[in-house]
Amino acid sequence: MYNPKSLKAEEFISHEEIMETLEYAEKNKHNAELIDSILEKARERKGLSHREAAVLLDCDIPEKNEEIYALAQQIKKDFYGNRIVMFAPLYLSNYCVNGCLYCPYHAKNKTICRKKLTQEEIKAEVIALQDMGHKRLALEAGEDPVNNPIEYILESIETIYSIRHKNGAIRRVNVNIAATTVENYRKLKDAGIGTYILFQETYHKESYERLHPTGPKHNYAYHTEAMDRAMEGGIDDVGIGALFGLELYRYEFAGLLMHAEHLEAVHGVGPHTISVPRVRRADDIDPDEFDNGISDDQFAKIVACLRIAVPYTGMIVSTRESQKSRERVLQLGVSQISGGSKTSVGGYAEPEEEEDNSAQFDVSDTRTLDEIVNWLMKLGYIPSFCTACYREGRTGDRFMSLCKSGQIQNCCHPNALMTLKEYLEDYASDDTKKIGEELIAKELYNIPKDKVRQIAMEYIDNIKNGQRDFRF
Repeated sequence: MYNPKSLKAEEFISHEEIMETLEYAEKNKHNAELIDSILEKARERKGLSHREAAVLLDCDIPEKNEEIYALAQQIKKDFYGNRIVMFAPLYLSNYCVNGCLYCPYHAKNKTICRKKLTQEEIKAEVIALQDMGHKRLALEAGEDPVNNPIEYILESIETIYSIRHKNGAIRRVNVNIAATTVENYRKLKDAGIGTYILFQETYHKESYERLHPTGPKHNYAYHTEAMDRAMEGGIDDVGIGALFGLELYRYEFAGLLMHAEHLEAVHGVGPHTISVPRVRRADDIDPDEFDNGISDDQFAKIVACLRIAVPYTGMIVSTRESQKSRERVLQLGVSQISGGSKTSVGGYAEPEEEEDNSAQFDVSDTRTLDEIVNWLMKLGYIPSFCTACYREGRTGDRFMSLCKSGQIQNCCHPNALMTLKEYLEDYASDDTKKIGEELIAKELYNIPKDKVRQIAMEYIDNIKNGQRDFRF
């Protein structure tokens, strides 16, 4: 049944193959010789198969686990350096016709406050996000063909890109909406979106159908095959993810990697990003009702093994995770985080009253964007607001080839420093600005090519003198 080149969900995410993989990993979790050979292959920086990665995930030999964590850190550094890309979610509407048991947007929820932003309200939200310093958004909306048709999403994207406030501009809009048609994906592509993001929630078909009892999302195959339709529609940057806690984490881990292998096998381009959210408390959702929750240690091991298995992909952790949890996984593989996030509809321009709760889930990391930027820099990271690859056409296989070869460093590192400089000039607190200026002065000398470094220094001087939006 298993065929990574198939376009049928149950063939490229084969239940039988996953069960055999989990059995193989369990059988070999003490096999030091096999684990050594897998780690040796991983050191080539070309990734691992889902079965090889599953063995590393199950490995419970302490000294080998230390090797796994050390290798994950090194691979993260090799591909992404010390840059951390910043973004924020923007919730347009929480109207939804689905019956998802883990999400408070489900159609039967009568306690959540239903909201849908007008275009004027979207403008207010975007201005508030620009005033924070954000350049990259992830659009979120429930699935509702009446309240949230594709035309509403497209109009909202156009509105977001049109807004210029002081020195602010949203330069990349990623979109996280329900699985749709090839025609609608073409429309999203024409609207200039960055990455199309869709979480599988769970790759276990039986669990998936039980957790999605009603609504169009109940259709496992249509949902699981969405990325193939997106690729057919011309979107070559796609982001996948599983909601850990719904099903056994080992199963989801294997499913995620099989999905990545499928995209690479069929389209020649693996996922641009992989997200690893965990079930969180929300309006009428109690995460304790789901008995597959994972510990912080298991979460860290998942991140490390994903980084080793898919070294080129961006990895995202949102404000679902606490500061402590995010700090741990940043070094193990995560390359993108949200900051100053609101998961309510219209929560940026006007803070929501408690009785008007429209949030999708509770935020664990409630710090402001400036506090997160400050924290990242104190940890030695470069907060990056860069959107250059998307705007220069370095997407899909063009981005992947540069990333896999390491050539992306000559673009990403200086672009990160220049966008950080913009943030420091326009939005940072005095303490953040002081730390940032020292960091930029030091990090300029880590740009590999002398010519690129010299140009970057000139651009940074120009930014200090009021110019904006330089990029390699």
